[in-house]
Amino acid sequence: MSKTKKKTPASIVWFNVPADDLKRAQKFYRGLFGWKIKPFRGMKDFMEIDTGGADASPNGGLTGRNGSEESIVNYISVDSVDKFSAKIEKLGGKICMPKTAVPNMGYFAVCQDTENNGFGLWESDRKAK
Repeated sequence: MSKTKKKTPASIVWFNVPADDLKRAQKFYRGLFGWKIKPFRGMKDFMEIDTGGADASPNGGLTGRNGSEESIVNYISVDSVDKFSAKIEKLGGKICMPKTAVPNMGYFAVCQDTENNGFGLWESDRKAK
C-alpha cells in the first residue's frame, strides 16, 4: 500500500496591516481587540500583532504604509511558494514580490488575483536563508 501525502487546506496564517502612524494604529487595535503589539525580532518599523489566538487565529504584522493604495494583506499557507506562484500566473494573476526568505522561518511572496486584490503566500521552512 502506498502512502499519499495528505493535502492540508490553504488557510490564512498571517496578515499585515499597513499604517500611516504606527503608534496611533497600535492604540486603535489594542483598544478595539485587546491585541498585544510588540517589536518583531529587532526589525525597524515592524511590529508583531499577537491576536491571542489559542483557537489557531493567525497573528500579524503592523508596518509603515508604502503607498496610499496599500491595504491589509492576508498570507495563505502553501506547501511551495514556487509551485503556487507558477499556478497564480497560469490562472491570470500576478506576482508583485517574488519569493523572499524570512531567515529560519520560511518564504513568502506577494501576489495579485485577477480582480486586483493583493494576498500573500507563506511556506514554512526553518532552513530558509
